[in-house]
Amino acid sequence: QVQLVESGGGSVQAGGSLRLSCAASGYGYSRYCMGWFRQSPGKEREGVAAAYSGGPATFYADSVKTRFTISLDNAKNTLYLQMNVLKPEDTAMYYCAASTGYCSNFNSPRSYTYWGQGTQVTVSS
Repeated sequence: QVQLVESGGGSVQAGGSLRLSCAASGYGYSRYCMGWFRQSPGKEREGVAAAYSGGPATFYADSVKTRFTISLDNAKNTLYLQMNVLKPEDTAMYYCAASTGYCSNFNSPRSYTYWGQGTQVTVSS
């Protein structure tokens, strides 16, 4: 059974940084896509970034691509999201997601099969 467990969320002031982690277990695929999504109350789930296990392809939403960095440690089955220069509009629940194969349509929730429970990120001004 595949499990994705996020950690690293918290509360920071604008301009600060956080690093999210997503530990995957029970995932026996050799080629897969893992991504980060976020959702705030009343809004749709938004794709933030994704990484392909076959490397080095990474994908970012325009709103974060100069501030966030996604990385995937295949040996540890762990996905990371380094978030710098955080803004109040980054406040959301952040979810880790995974699917088999390449990161086609990386920012669509429908592209992913497995989901974590989420970790809250709150950025104050």
